[in-house]
Amino acid sequence: MTKDQVLAQVKASDIELVRFLYCDNGNIIRGKMAHRDSLAGFMESGIGLTVAMQGFCITEHLAAGTSLGPVGEIRLVPDPNTFSILPYAPDQARMMVDMMRLDKQPWELCPRSFLKRMIAQLANQGLEAVAAFEFEFYLARRKADGGFETFDDSLCFASAGMDSAGDIMVEVSRALYQQGIPLQQYYPELGPGQQEISVRHAPALVAADRNIAVRTTLHGVAIQHDLVVSLAPKPFLNQAGNGCHLHLSLWRDGQNVLYDPEDKLGLSSTGYHFINGILTHLPALLAVTCPSVNSYARLKPNMWSSAYTCYGPDNREAAVRIASPFWGREAESTNFELKSIDASANPYLALGAVIACGLDGLRRKKHPGEPVTVNPFRLSEKARAARGIKRFPETLDAALDHLEQDEVLLEALGEPLAKEFIAVRRSEWEDFKGLDPEQVALKHFHRY
Repeated sequence: MTKDQVLAQVKASDIELVRFLYCDNGNIIRGKMAHRDSLAGFMESGIGLTVAMQGFCITEHLAAGTSLGPVGEIRLVPDPNTFSILPYAPDQARMMVDMMRLDKQPWELCPRSFLKRMIAQLANQGLEAVAAFEFEFYLARRKADGGFETFDDSLCFASAGMDSAGDIMVEVSRALYQQGIPLQQYYPELGPGQQEISVRHAPALVAADRNIAVRTTLHGVAIQHDLVVSLAPKPFLNQAGNGCHLHLSLWRDGQNVLYDPEDKLGLSSTGYHFINGILTHLPALLAVTCPSVNSYARLKPNMWSSAYTCYGPDNREAAVRIASPFWGREAESTNFELKSIDASANPYLALGAVIACGLDGLRRKKHPGEPVTVNPFRLSEKARAARGIKRFPETLDAALDHLEQDEVLLEALGEPLAKEFIAVRRSEWEDFKGLDPEQVALKHFHRY
């Protein structure tokens, strides 16, 4: 879509305000809004934003270790291809933005530009990443005491849950469809009031943009029903956690290069090498894919969220699940699922970091070893050690320690982005480490 096409749609649909949306290092979706009369100019020059915003924590203050402050400005420059009218917000539309320096170059701290850089590195190998996110979330009501209670008490996959949440989920489906995002599946999940949806796969940048669109849509529709949506990793400590699982495949010249019909798992050497890269760097990668204090209440054994650096076919306790392909579409549908990712992760940073780790695996050409076909928790410590299977870091603080030592990820992020991301998440750790788990869960509940 071109700038002129956007302006024509705004005029034809009588749109009043257009959101310019970005995602910060704490994975809060933020932005500014342009009035239709000013939109043409702002699409050309961008909307000004203080650099300090990329140093903000989810506790809404500047990170203690940030170098960002009141001096300096960047521009929020919208991508016309991401324009969509918002079905849940009358007379409003939105676009995703790139953060640009005043010299019109991409800002080193822009998450979307980081993902673009990783996509370009894949393209240098003749490869394209195709991805899709799955979203687990709770529908809830706010209580008088400031806490939250679940929307219903339905059971996993239960038709009763489809009945109680059906009207809301139909609205979500229609709102996504109107934004060009096809819903693939919906069902009630394990926790009472917990739901899960998956949307159709797309090229990596589009998939990350869709992540932002899905999350804003869920919140927008829920508000219309006087409900609250939480995609926080562990909003209720006594219930199932929320993942935001990432499915990924690699393509070259229209062919899925992960697929090999001669392999026992249907996976090519390229696929094995890419997965090895992810598993090798996973202790550090977690700081990007599971970057909140609340994330580590979810990443525990026997929670079906993964807690060990291993992979396996349809193994939902492994960090990487080789998804069984669809009958008759084996070549097209072969993909792997990263389970150790949640909605506290900035999708541009998370997907870009996964690609960076996978690229390192392609360079090193190492096999990840035999797949794990049992619950890794049931293996003895000796057996896990013999197979190179490690327990995840058990706190955000520990994961950040690994990230600070991971040269591959630090180089991929670049020094400015890595420094500010770590500063934000370190500061959040300091903010929350003295609170009890229930307080931490409540603080995260309404942020995601």
